Amino acid sequence: MNIPFHKTPVTQEEINAVINVMKSGWLTMGPTTIEFEKKFKEFIGSKEAVSVNSATAALHLALKAIGIKEGDEVIVPTNTFVATAEVVTYFNAVPVLCDIEETTHNINVNKIESLITDKTKAIIPVHFAGQPCDMDEIYEIAKEYNLKIIEDAAHALPSTYKGQKIGSLKNTDITCFSFYATKTLAVGEGGMATTDNEKYAKHMRINRLHGISKDAWDRYTDKGSWYYEVVDNGNKYNTTDIASAIGLVQLKRQYELLEKRKSIAKKYNQAFENNEKIQPLRIKKDRTTSWHLYVIKVPNRDFIINELKRRGVNCSVHFIPVHKHPYYKTRYNLNDKNYEIANNVFKKSVSLPIYPDMSDNEIDYVIENVLEVLKNV
Repeated sequence: MNIPFHKTPVTQEEINAVINVMKSGWLTMGPTTIEFEKKFKEFIGSKEAVSVNSATAALHLALKAIGIKEGDEVIVPTNTFVATAEVVTYFNAVPVLCDIEETTHNINVNKIESLITDKTKAIIPVHFAGQPCDMDEIYEIAKEYNLKIIEDAAHALPSTYKGQKIGSLKNTDITCFSFYATKTLAVGEGGMATTDNEKYAKHMRINRLHGISKDAWDRYTDKGSWYYEVVDNGNKYNTTDIASAIGLVQLKRQYELLEKRKSIAKKYNQAFENNEKIQPLRIKKDRTTSWHLYVIKVPNRDFIINELKRRGVNCSVHFIPVHKHPYYKTRYNLNDKNYEIANNVFKKSVSLPIYPDMSDNEIDYVIENVLEVLKNV
């Protein structure tokens, strides 16, 4: 048996939606994208939703909207995909890396305050594997030091924090989602920023398409005009109606897909709960996870991954901490000793396959082989 790490759950409905867009003759950002934004903000419960071509673009536009400038500092967990820190460098600002919690792999709120200086302007909490961070505590710190909060929710659709969907928390300035091929809503490449701040939303809409003063797609319709003005130094971050057509279908399927991932996670949890060699993530009681990832910590991680691959079970690691990448380590003179928990987590972490189309036989095969391989370490 060969089990991939991930398989995107595409049905005939997504295929038909793409075909309909192709037949419409409108392929880039247009009416389907506008409809996707409308449906997405209704689903999340935010006042605004701005579609873009990646979560990286969403994070970049979010930082731009809140006014990040050269020399500013933004606090980011070191356990994240590099894009979270990378977007800070676009402004010649400084990503200040924070260590994480052992049990959740989320940012350690007890270590944030010690990193704040008079140059700190924002915090980007990352909801690792889909479990929300300690947002109340983060908000209290942000409030005390007058900092903005931008949530990296690339993993967190449809997660909740104290009964509220991530993307609708009232104390957050902007939340950024990913629709990359492996995510819980997958269009291939895509993203969305949600906010209740109309000023931020307008800023991001203008800047996602070259700083043009109005929706550029409108000028090619019978309602529009050829005339436009560039009012800001923008970017080329708009998405397409092809991607948005897929997004509309997958948005309707969110709870169906979540239930399938939850079912897989439950089987993993039951199989591993009495094994002292396996440490799953701990899910806190006042929040729900999207189960975007199922991560365990094990001894002799590299041996485990290689042996599972030999047996046809393909795994991954989330993440190589940002402070270990040569570019960041050198540019910001980062010291491993400042990230002891992240270092320990990295050495032990394995992400197991968890995707909606996994069969019961495939789930059982993963469990059987994880337990069998662990007998040899």
